[in-house]
Amino acid sequence: MTDLATAPLAPAAGDRDPLAHRARSRATAALTLNRIVGLAIGAVFAGPAGFVVWRTLRLGDELGDALGEVPGPLWRTIQLSVLVSATTAVLGTGLAWLTTRTDLPFRRFWRIALVLPLVLPSFVGAAAFIAGLTPGGVIFDAFEAVGLTPPRRFRGLGASWLVLSAFTYPYVLLPVSARLAGLHPSLEESGRLLGLSSTATFVRVTLPQLRSAIFGGGLLVFLYTLSEFGAVQLLGFDTLTRVIYATRQTNRALSFASASVLLVLAVGVVWLERSQRGRATPDDRTSTTAVRPVLLGWRRVPALAACFVVLGIGLIVPLLSLGAWARRGLTAGRVSLGDLLDPAINTATVSVIAAVLAVGVVLPIALATTRRPHRLSDVAAVSVVGGFAIPGLVIALALAVLTLNTPTFSRLYQTSALLVFAYVIHFGSQALASNEAAARAVPNALRESSRLLEPNRLRRLVRVDVPLMRPGLVAGGGLVMLSTLKELPATLLLSPIGFTTLSTEIWASYEEGFYAAAGLASLVLVALSAALTWFLVLRRSDVVGKR
Repeated sequence: MTDLATAPLAPAAGDRDPLAHRARSRATAALTLNRIVGLAIGAVFAGPAGFVVWRTLRLGDELGDALGEVPGPLWRTIQLSVLVSATTAVLGTGLAWLTTRTDLPFRRFWRIALVLPLVLPSFVGAAAFIAGLTPGGVIFDAFEAVGLTPPRRFRGLGASWLVLSAFTYPYVLLPVSARLAGLHPSLEESGRLLGLSSTATFVRVTLPQLRSAIFGGGLLVFLYTLSEFGAVQLLGFDTLTRVIYATRQTNRALSFASASVLLVLAVGVVWLERSQRGRATPDDRTSTTAVRPVLLGWRRVPALAACFVVLGIGLIVPLLSLGAWARRGLTAGRVSLGDLLDPAINTATVSVIAAVLAVGVVLPIALATTRRPHRLSDVAAVSVVGGFAIPGLVIALALAVLTLNTPTFSRLYQTSALLVFAYVIHFGSQALASNEAAARAVPNALRESSRLLEPNRLRRLVRVDVPLMRPGLVAGGGLVMLSTLKELPATLLLSPIGFTTLSTEIWASYEEGFYAAAGLASLVLVALSAALTWFLVLRRSDVVGKR
């Protein structure tokens, strides 16, 4: 009989399998490390905003004087943002309904064509309208041809509202179209069975189901308008971004105070929009069955006219204006495509680098939020999303002042590295959303099976996860690249001396009154943007629209 005193102790329940215990310990350590890395990445994204607020609070007595000059530009900023976001919400929703739910002639063409204004940067559109209204411009000549007097002044709130609305309504059109395409047809059929007209059915049945898509698109437009600099600068409307740019060197107190107010306004709008989520109770059912289109009848003519007017203002007129000036410059030999080779290469290079880095940097956060959700990973994700809410001009101002006043980082000022870093901070949220969708595309069962075949986490990521995530990762990188192509204020403040992109080339040519060079550079930029938009947005939109 075995002596109980000398018998070996039975292993504890958790220690019966040493290999499993070590595996759990390694997994716990890896999970903790991932969360720490994600939090560090989030802190980097939140750094510029924190620095702006910190510098503002240190202004002391100067802060009161500076804030006294803010209310005027602040009111104009809010006024313009509310007008543009409200206009695009109505316009984008109406066009989405026409192109997905009615018998509008040539619906497939309109579904593609009405998204194309997205490829035009707003400052390029503003420059096109101004150039078109000058003597010899296509708009000026069109007015004279029909016996009308061309407008003498295209500036201020009205011009800014028109330009920004014409080029940002696709931010509402796309999500609303996608929601309409997936909406279950039984909802509208029930409304019709109850005797509701097509208009009443849309208002009382369909519209509540579109609320989240409309608010989401409207939020993007509002944030875009808050951070807009190029168009309002050209059109002479004095918003907070103009104040920040004009006083960045001569009155740092006013510049930082304006930047902080703009930052608080952007964060407040994001919080308000998110707080409204959940109040609606949308029907989450989707359907791939065809929906019986609403017959427009006599309304076909005004519907077609509305589509043509919107497309004309947002795409046809600007392209004709830019093309006319570019043709004259090429014909006279004053400009050539060869002059744009270096700016085009620079634009493509920094855009590709920023896209790759943005996807790689936010990937750990995307994996953490989708596979091992935790409060720390959620905080990191919010910090990344907040980078988009911060205007690019504010990010650039923070980085410029930080590097100039910190001996350790002073050598980074006006370098390509700092410029790309600003792009990643500002547009990283676009990559995060796509990365999270890509991470969800990898089935849990497949990931569990891969652990048995490959114990190394990095090799599993490269061999199993990345091939399945590639479409989402490419889409996220493409969105960052498209946004970087059109970015102006950060490029103006942070680009190295002698380093020009297509955006800065357009800006410099327009300020010098050289419309031919500005027109040609704008067409090249539009061509690059159009190619990316087609591959990343329009093909998907067309597929959705045909469902």
